[in-house]
Amino acid sequence: MTKQYVTLCVALSSFLVTGHFASSQEDLAQQLSNPLADLVTVPIQSNHDSGLGINGDGQRTTINLQPVIPFNLDSGATIVTRTIIPLVRQKDVVPGTSQEGVGDISLSAWYSRSNENGVTWGIGPTLLIPTNSAVSGDTWGGGVTAIALKAAGNWTVGGLASQTWSLGKDPTQKIDRTFLQPFVAYDAGQGWTLSASAEGLYDRVTNDWSVPVTLAVSKLTRVGKLPVSWQLGSGYWATSPQGGPEGWRVRLAATVVLPK
Repeated sequence: MTKQYVTLCVALSSFLVTGHFASSQEDLAQQLSNPLADLVTVPIQSNHDSGLGINGDGQRTTINLQPVIPFNLDSGATIVTRTIIPLVRQKDVVPGTSQEGVGDISLSAWYSRSNENGVTWGIGPTLLIPTNSAVSGDTWGGGVTAIALKAAGNWTVGGLASQTWSLGKDPTQKIDRTFLQPFVAYDAGQGWTLSASAEGLYDRVTNDWSVPVTLAVSKLTRVGKLPVSWQLGSGYWATSPQGGPEGWRVRLAATVVLPK
């Protein structure tokens, strides 16, 4: 996984300085700031965190594969599905040990519409699937998720929220989590986008908050015939539970746009 991380870094630095698009392709850059856009995309996002564990020496790299597939309905609405598959590698979170594997898989689906005020909204179910790996739990979860956003000029502003509970009468691990993600993005032109977001996770079982705040810059280019948005970001953990990540995080991402 370390090799994949380095490869992504090298590729990002190469493509950030290339590519110019016509105005229609600049519109695509702004659409990519909309989680409910009518686009088939495959985001690959890498986050590197440190300061984990009892001694604060732990390191964790998480590569999230996040395919997004919309389905248009005859009524004019859209069903947007997103799957998040985390590939995790960590070291010294438990001192002197390392673990890797596929973390809990998250499935979400939103019934989405836009209103006359230019607000796009979506609501639907979410499902948490355990993989029983060294970096996953063993409890199924389910709940509800919602998104609302508005694009005005070069700006896109919105928020995502979800609530997940453990499923089953006697779960091994009780799950009661609320996720809140406000976000804002600015289309700077020529395929460049500046964005900021906070990813707040509140665990009602332990009464703990985890809140990383991330600033990022993205550049839309082409790889062959496929548009690809490359992102470099830096985040800071405003708060986390005892033994959780601390300080700064590094985010690298590539979002591939596929034809429908």
